Amino acid sequence: MKNILSILVVLTFILISATAFAGEGPMQLPEGSNPEASMHNKEGIKHWGMGHYDEALKHFKEASAIDGSSGEIHFNEAISYDKLGQHGVATKHFGVAKKKAGGNQKILKSPILNGHLGM
Repeated sequence: MKNILSILVVLTFILISATAFAGEGPMQLPEGSNPEASMHNKEGIKHWGMGHYDEALKHFKEASAIDGSSGEIHFNEAISYDKLGQHGVATKHFGVAKKKAGGNQKILKSPILNGHLGM
C-alpha cells in the first residue's frame, strides 16, 4: 500500500509539473531590439507554434548571434533546447536569461526556468 501511495504521489507531481510548464512558450523581444534579431525571433516563434522546435531553435540562435543582450532570446533558446531534450544546454541558457531578464517577471517567475535552475 505504501508503494502504491508513493507511486501515485510521484505521478501526480509529474503531471502537475508537466501542466505547469506546458503553457510556457517563446517570448517576443523587447521594443527597440535589433530589427534583424526580431525578425529571426518572430520566425522562431512561428516554427515553435507548429511544433518544429529544431527549426525554431535555429532562428532563436540566429537572433541571439545578432543581438544576445535580452533575456527573452536566451529564454527562447532554452525552452527550445528543453523541448529537444538537451537539458544541460537549456539550463545554461535559462541562467543567462535570468541574468539578462532586466526585471521581466515572466522570465524571473517562469516555472520551467526555475525548475531547471533548482529554485
